[in-house]
Amino acid sequence: MLFSTILFLFRFLPIALGLYYLVPYKLKNFVLFVSSLIFYSWGEVRFFPVMMVLILINYCCGLAIQKFDSDPKKRKLFLILSIVGSLSMLVFFKYTNFLITSLNSLLGTSFGLIEAAMVLPLGISFYTFQTMSYTIDVYRRDVPAEKNFITFGAYVVMFPQLIAGPIVKYRDVAEQLNVFHKRYTLAQIEEGITLFVFGLAKKVLIADTVSHLWYDIIGTYSGNTVTSAGVGLANVSTPLAWLGIIAYSLQLYFDFSGYSLMGIGMGKMLGFDFPMNFNMPYISRSITEFWRRWHMTLSSWFKEYVYIPLGGNRSGLKRQIFNMFVVWTLTGIWHGADWNFVLWGFYYFVLLTIEKVFLLNWMKKGRIWPHIYTLLLVAVGWALFVGNEPGVGLNLLFQKLFIPSDGVSCLYFLRNYWVILLVAIICCTPVPLRIYERLKKHTVLKILVVFALLLLSIAYIVASTNSPFLYFRF
Repeated sequence: MLFSTILFLFRFLPIALGLYYLVPYKLKNFVLFVSSLIFYSWGEVRFFPVMMVLILINYCCGLAIQKFDSDPKKRKLFLILSIVGSLSMLVFFKYTNFLITSLNSLLGTSFGLIEAAMVLPLGISFYTFQTMSYTIDVYRRDVPAEKNFITFGAYVVMFPQLIAGPIVKYRDVAEQLNVFHKRYTLAQIEEGITLFVFGLAKKVLIADTVSHLWYDIIGTYSGNTVTSAGVGLANVSTPLAWLGIIAYSLQLYFDFSGYSLMGIGMGKMLGFDFPMNFNMPYISRSITEFWRRWHMTLSSWFKEYVYIPLGGNRSGLKRQIFNMFVVWTLTGIWHGADWNFVLWGFYYFVLLTIEKVFLLNWMKKGRIWPHIYTLLLVAVGWALFVGNEPGVGLNLLFQKLFIPSDGVSCLYFLRNYWVILLVAIICCTPVPLRIYERLKKHTVLKILVVFALLLLSIAYIVASTNSPFLYFRF
């Protein structure tokens, strides 16, 4: 169930929030748990047992780790069981067929694909990391194990952040989950509604609109079947190929950050303060800064649970580079089960290593060129990212980008899309935030702006077919 649909906006969300607000405080986690399970099961009810098994494994292992507090061997055993249990499901559904396909290509074998692993459970990459962070934190004694199964289940499957993050650690919401009086305030609900509407507008009004430029080039697909033919990447000129990648870069940012902002807003409506996930990444002056601003909860997760346990930067430069290699290999694999994602992770490892070794200090002296350098390399990274999509082809895309070629001109597309491109670019900067800071001083004007954005977004949803959320497949 997409956030940006009439079904969610006018049926599921009002009913879920209404029940949540009306029931006594001691039943709020139960309502949140049940409504989240309904949300999760709406599209693929067959994955309901997967979710329940994952919750049970980590709930029981968390209690066992705490119970055997004085027995290091048993504590470690249950930690390993929880991690293996969580990762085994992620590996099976997300990577099994990729491994089989890679093995067939490498050895010339003809092993068949596993049909049960052809559909990815909703949000599995996100909630797997959340459950792992919980048991690791219990093992480290950073948080006590959650004794109430309903409360723990509500944390794992909480619908606002289930499908798109942000990745919420248990310790971020543990205190709020166990508050049974005044969990939320009217001011918090108001802020949540505002954030939700801004996120909806980012997704619907910007991401879905600017995506038309990219799909006009590559076409639209259902699986591998063409539903609407585009110009065709093979027929475009080099300038149009770059324009398409710019459009895709903007689409991906507003799509993902919009969904995250909607999740954060709904979290506030329920009384939870989720961490921010994006902080204007396209104004960065280095790749290092970009990854401090893009998908911040994922970067934080890898830093805390992989990079620092490996030694971080405490054991010399060579070891630090190795640790970065491990982190970025895993980051690439987390994003998708294909070799272009592995290459994408390695690409950022190389760039970040170069910056770490010598380039970053030099870049601090620049003003304009570091922004250009960062945006160019990020766009190339998104070309790697999208290279396995139907209608693209990694080799063809890079040939079009870096070997000057004739073809369909970009002028027609610039004439049709320059307004949304300009709006999207401006919205990547601090300008909208500065405008809003002034607007919110005038309550009536702020309400009018939020209401207008909501109406425009709903009108767009009713009048068009929304683009799917890009991170569903990750």
